[in-house]
Amino acid sequence: MNEARQIPAHVAVIMDGNGRWANKRHLPRTAGHRAGAKVVEKLLDTCLTAGVRYVTLFCFSSENWNRPADEINALFSMLDDYLQREVAPFRQKGVNFSFAGRTQALPEKTQGLMAGLVRDNLPPEREKLRLIMALSYGGREEIVDAARRLAQRVQNGETTPDQIDEAAFRGALYLPDVPDPDLVIRTSGEKRISNFLLWQSAYSEFVFLDTLWPDCTERDFRAALDEYAARHRRFGKV
Repeated sequence: MNEARQIPAHVAVIMDGNGRWANKRHLPRTAGHRAGAKVVEKLLDTCLTAGVRYVTLFCFSSENWNRPADEINALFSMLDDYLQREVAPFRQKGVNFSFAGRTQALPEKTQGLMAGLVRDNLPPEREKLRLIMALSYGGREEIVDAARRLAQRVQNGETTPDQIDEAAFRGALYLPDVPDPDLVIRTSGEKRISNFLLWQSAYSEFVFLDTLWPDCTERDFRAALDEYAARHRRFGKV
């Protein structure tokens, strides 16, 4: 009997190449970001069909704050519009929302829209997929923030240093209820992790696509899932 197809429960994506896509077409970088935003629904449709339960998108890194102010302002204006106008079809398909990162640094309007999406999440029994948007996110910063939370608990007498193990550390991360990503996809031909989900991706499988993010299609995402399904995950075993 053939083994059941291996489906990742959690897919994380580094959506790279928006700027290069725009430069190749002699367009402003914001045009690349707009084009890239339209690809998200293709990814989610592919994952919903396959049975993936969690998708995390690396939307805005902590390092992205170093970009020009006009680009940052344009990005958040686009994000606000996206959260207001474009996510309704996701909800109809059974998609709920979570956010990860130092989100207190985001503009107040953006924070309010995020809170509204989370408040309107479907009940667990109707959730088919959770979309997690990493905003003002850095893997090292998440580890530092978790260490600070645990240090505060020790200081408050809620725990002791000897009681801090991997499970306790995981519980101090931004979204401790979300399983580690089984598959991490990076587009645009770059082959690095870029400070994304450093703790959680310890045993993730990686697939690197040469395609720029705005050019990605459902065929690309299906191919990534096929490559994942063909791999044998040993987790240190034989």
